[in-house]
Amino acid sequence: MKTMTKAAGPLALCGVLFAFLALAAPAAARQVQPAATQLSAADVQRLEEAVYDANTEIARLRSHDPERANALQAKLNDLRDEVVYLKVKQRKEGASRADYGKLRDEIDDVRIEARTLIPAAKPAEPESRNEPVVKPARQGTTTRPNEIPAGTELDVRLEEALSSETAKVEDRFSATTIADLYNGDTVLVPSGSVLRGIVTSATNAGRLERTGKLTLAFDRVTVHGQAYPIHGTVTQALQSGGYRQDAKKIGTGAGVGAILGGILGGFRGAITGILIGGGGVIAATEGKDVILPAGTVLRVRLDSPIVVK
Repeated sequence: MKTMTKAAGPLALCGVLFAFLALAAPAAARQVQPAATQLSAADVQRLEEAVYDANTEIARLRSHDPERANALQAKLNDLRDEVVYLKVKQRKEGASRADYGKLRDEIDDVRIEARTLIPAAKPAEPESRNEPVVKPARQGTTTRPNEIPAGTELDVRLEEALSSETAKVEDRFSATTIADLYNGDTVLVPSGSVLRGIVTSATNAGRLERTGKLTLAFDRVTVHGQAYPIHGTVTQALQSGGYRQDAKKIGTGAGVGAILGGILGGFRGAITGILIGGGGVIAATEGKDVILPAGTVLRVRLDSPIVVK
């Protein structure tokens, strides 16, 4: 009997160990998931940005169809709650990208429906068949002789191409003004002055993201070798048809003259396939990256005044 007990001891121990491993293996498998299936904080942020974009489209729809806008808003509110839940889940225990993809599709559906319900604006009649009219840049008002007021819009030409596929946050780029900017008879910013731009966010059109986005800002303009800090936001992107070398000054009197790039530059109209939202966010159509070729003209709104010495 003693011999049998001694022999059974190791066997019993092996049995217990085997049972422990059998129970532990599934738990370990659940904990070690491929990184590709894990939801990241950046993914959650993209969902929050998508909700913001959808909310913007609904706000635009509300002035045309309040009833449909309210229905979409209620649906978006539910989706926003799901994003909050997913954010908490991602922080505490992790969440799968499958949940992300389904939720992102539903948010996009709301945004697209709101956008398609907004009546299309009546296009301006072109001056000629090949050259659509581009509305003049907006000019601010000021009583100071050397001030460019907030609200003034400048048309600038990109010196290099930009793409949401390759751009990185904090990338610098340059653009040059197209025509002289006057205040009365005084040139405040001559044509060819250089603006420094910064990429403040970039999202490429991946399989899950689907929509490429770029956010551009301008923080400096150099006039006659003197750099001035600015805060400029992109409001429009235009296709360039080249500009005339004999461009004359625009604007007289006390106000700052607007740079009428649409007249001087022979623009072919706004670039198709992109949308520009608040804060200078440039979003491509579904499934594509934002591509701004070198020579693209960006309309830049000054969000703060500049005093040129």
